[in-house]
Amino acid sequence: MGNRLLDEFAYEYKHLLEAELRKLVDRLEAPPIIKKAMHYSLDAGGKRIRPLLLFATLAAFGIDPKKGLLAAAAVEMIHTYSLIHDDLPSMDDDDYRRGKLTNHKVFGEATAILAGDALLTYSFEVLGMIPNEAGSSDTKLKLMVEFAKAGGAEGMVGGQVADMEGENKELSIEELEYIHIHKTGKLLGFSVHAGALLAHAEEDQLENLRAFAHHLGLAFQIQDDILDLEGNPELLGKPVGSDASNHKSTYPQLLTMDGAKKALHHHIDESKRYLKRTGLNTSLLIEITDLVASRDH
Repeated sequence: MGNRLLDEFAYEYKHLLEAELRKLVDRLEAPPIIKKAMHYSLDAGGKRIRPLLLFATLAAFGIDPKKGLLAAAAVEMIHTYSLIHDDLPSMDDDDYRRGKLTNHKVFGEATAILAGDALLTYSFEVLGMIPNEAGSSDTKLKLMVEFAKAGGAEGMVGGQVADMEGENKELSIEELEYIHIHKTGKLLGFSVHAGALLAHAEEDQLENLRAFAHHLGLAFQIQDDILDLEGNPELLGKPVGSDASNHKSTYPQLLTMDGAKKALHHHIDESKRYLKRTGLNTSLLIEITDLVASRDH
């Protein structure tokens, strides 16, 4: 990642999160095959950007990031379920993710669907496990409502539907933004918002953090579109050019590559502007923002 502070932070909290995810799945009284399928996709690695945002938001308030461990695990579960389902033949029909065979290629479609279902439902139970000293019943209820919105028809699922409907069509930039704000941005936003809720943020801090997450989500997706054309397949763990072959509208296609890069930098600058307005120690969040802009996978 290039920054020592973020490198050490990410190393520590990714390991804590991954150990927690393994422990949470292991404790389930369920058929071994479903636990194996859940583990397979949870262990596939990835940037863990959503949990890191949650941990870094808590750190910005001067609160022990470990208080967000269960909320971060819930976020990673719902994100992983969406990837399992996204890869299915009826959706994006992908054989590889992060350089590994996709879940349905290893366990079959039926078990992959059920593994996704299990992760989705378990994520809400995991939020309910947050101890009272980390979050009151009222805070947990707020988290669950926000989480359901971010992951459901008003959030990620709605974005995925709009994404599918947009295939083979020339979308406007507004239509493309709607897809990405919902499909990617809402869950990124929840990660930041969850950290702020657990930290008992003031209303103006919440608003600035929401705006930060909104711009970060768009920057994340624009960089995704750029990497789909200019990225290294080995680093990406999948072939480049899949958006074009799936007939999807992208930022470079609508704005040109140069225009997409300008839009990326605009959203990165806006993200940082809103972070400054929080008055918090946002050094880690700024580093994550820079990482989103410069990532190569």
